[in-house]
Amino acid sequence: MAGKDIEKLIKVVAKLPALGQRSARRIVLQLLKKRESLLLPLISALRDVADNVKTCEICGNFDTESPCPICSSNARDASLICVVQDVADLWAMERGGMFRGKYHVLGGILSALDGVSPEDLNIEKLFYRIEKEGINEVILALPATVDGQITTNYLMQKLKPFNIKISTLAQGIPIGGELDYLDEGTIQLALNSRKLL
Repeated sequence: MAGKDIEKLIKVVAKLPALGQRSARRIVLQLLKKRESLLLPLISALRDVADNVKTCEICGNFDTESPCPICSSNARDASLICVVQDVADLWAMERGGMFRGKYHVLGGILSALDGVSPEDLNIEKLFYRIEKEGINEVILALPATVDGQITTNYLMQKLKPFNIKISTLAQGIPIGGELDYLDEGTIQLALNSRKLL
């Protein structure tokens, strides 16, 4: 049986996504076994993040400065905004390095089941940015879930009066995907989004 402080750490680690009590125990055990090489550097990194990381006042990204380097960059296309659900989605888009516009983090998606309404999301700031920043196109890069589609439809309706181009990410069969391994919804999306060659 672990001591009180260790159990407290296990409970905190277990709150992280995709981790349960058993995984948390293994992680904490490794941290304790490798105190010098893992635990102490982790404590230092966590302290630095807690003290220095801010939420970007423009897009909602996490960084050590606000506005973040993406919003501050003159090399990016300021007329193009990609709307994402969360910072994790922004980071995923940036990993690919293919998008050269700016971002807007909603902080979630509409969900009647979870009680998330438009007022709970960072939507009004998006409208403000479109008016003030000379945005020509908004890309809605939201999840291909029921709630994601509801949020996309809601935003499309609200964005129509701005008279700008509104687009969504293409959805369907991934590169290397075989029809036999795909669900019916993905195949239907692929059929509906087909392009003429």
